[in-house]
Amino acid sequence: MERTVHVSAGGGYDVRIDRGLLARCGEAVRQSVGGAAAALIADAAAGALYGAAVEQSLRAAGYRVCRRDITPGEQSKNGQEFLRLLEWCAERELTRTDVIVALGGGVIGDLAGFTAACYLRGVPVVQLPTTLLAMVDASVGGKTAIDLAAGKNLAGAFYQPSLVLCDPETLRSLPQEVFAGGMAETIKYGMLYDPALLAALGTDYDLEEVIARCVGYKRDAVEQDERDTGARQLLNLGHTVGHAIETLSGFAIPHGQAVAAGMAIVTRAAEAQGDCEPGSYEQLEPVLRKHRLPVGTGFALDDLAAAMRRDKKRAGDEIALIIPRRVGLCQRRLLPVDALEDYLWPGAVTR
Repeated sequence: MERTVHVSAGGGYDVRIDRGLLARCGEAVRQSVGGAAAALIADAAAGALYGAAVEQSLRAAGYRVCRRDITPGEQSKNGQEFLRLLEWCAERELTRTDVIVALGGGVIGDLAGFTAACYLRGVPVVQLPTTLLAMVDASVGGKTAIDLAAGKNLAGAFYQPSLVLCDPETLRSLPQEVFAGGMAETIKYGMLYDPALLAALGTDYDLEEVIARCVGYKRDAVEQDERDTGARQLLNLGHTVGHAIETLSGFAIPHGQAVAAGMAIVTRAAEAQGDCEPGSYEQLEPVLRKHRLPVGTGFALDDLAAAMRRDKKRAGDEIALIIPRRVGLCQRRLLPVDALEDYLWPGAVTR
């Protein structure tokens, strides 16, 4: 059964969730954006598995298709690759009425989305997420970015897609670690909004229903706060610490695993500081462990704090942390940057 979540941001678009959507993506793209040419930008691993089917479907819908495969991994989300993609689009004479199609996980979604935002000052982009993390989070909401040497996602644009097609069949091919990274984002939604979802993720669950529910929560946040200046910032639960972990590891630690550790650290710290209802971490920890996600990090607290001070969420001498008050209720808390270590130290040691 197909599920559709409509997002009223940008020009408005649908997030469609159903098995087999990739094989029939062409007609969906045609109906949503039209155009003569489709530039398919694919994660090389996803391209090897699904690229031919996507190309065939786009051609059957009347598109002239060009394709570029990108080396998997965060290391590809850089300025050099971004400029190469812009030149590639120009060489293929893409126009504003054509479409960029992103096939892969969050890295490709970010990179292709930022390319679409900047090429000719904006061409339509369709997201075909093939990882759980991208389906429930990265493909929805219009955040596009590349990394700089100083940190993650420091150059980018808010640019909403024209369509998102989530085909859960692609999740069968994911390595366990990659799937687990996506589960970290679904667990985040449970901590933010839905104790019943968090509890379900610790037992048995309907994956397609979980995807639709998480997309619904993301939709609600985006519609309230498209430019990420208020309510949407709650979605950064675990991310400020998580981005520091990613950066310190040279991105060897994947995003989802870093966010999981960040959620655990912040929840433990908030409980110890009296900001969070006692027992909240006891609800979070077994769900993280069930999905083989980390609950801490080996990096020293002073190194984490130094990396966090370079985070894009810093404003002057303050930085925003998302603090759980209890499972299902979180708040944004501004901390002086020189108070980070004092606040986080009770959570930095894994129990």
